[in-house]
Amino acid sequence: MKIIIISDTHGSVGVWDKIKGYIDSDTTCIIHAGDLYSFGPRNPLPEGYDPGTLANQLNSIAVPLICSKGNCDSDVDQTISNFPLCNPFAFIFYDGLRIFITHGHLFNKEQLICLSKQWSIDLVVSGHTHVAGLESIGNTVFFNPGSCALPKNFPGIGLLYNRCLELYNLNDNSLVNKITLSR
Repeated sequence: MKIIIISDTHGSVGVWDKIKGYIDSDTTCIIHAGDLYSFGPRNPLPEGYDPGTLANQLNSIAVPLICSKGNCDSDVDQTISNFPLCNPFAFIFYDGLRIFITHGHLFNKEQLICLSKQWSIDLVVSGHTHVAGLESIGNTVFFNPGSCALPKNFPGIGLLYNRCLELYNLNDNSLVNKITLSR
């Protein structure tokens, strides 16, 4: 059983084609930390931008898609999605782990650290910054896969299985970092 974790696809079908290569029979669900379809006024047009086709492809995957609504996601985006865009966060339990998913534009780091202590959160997933990163603070792992479509460092994807979270670079599929969640 594994979870695929992504963020900030910004309507790029080309990026989704790379992500689909990670989906297999062991995939339990996909977590998307927001900014699914639109690229926003401050970002360039992503390569392979086709939000309608991306919506159709996301709607047709055979595993649950757990999404947080991002700052570029609108109410109209919900009308073309067969899955909820959770706002301001989604919360799931997986393999005894408490996983909090938010885009990253509504909660600052200090708020997330306090909330993770209060709610005994094992993993906080966010996006928004377009910078991939994986770190442990106290008893909580903080993960940002970065932007798949408009990365500031590299396009990242996370794989969570057997309580191990791995961060990969989508350009060359290289392992960048990994952390074992200890609860």
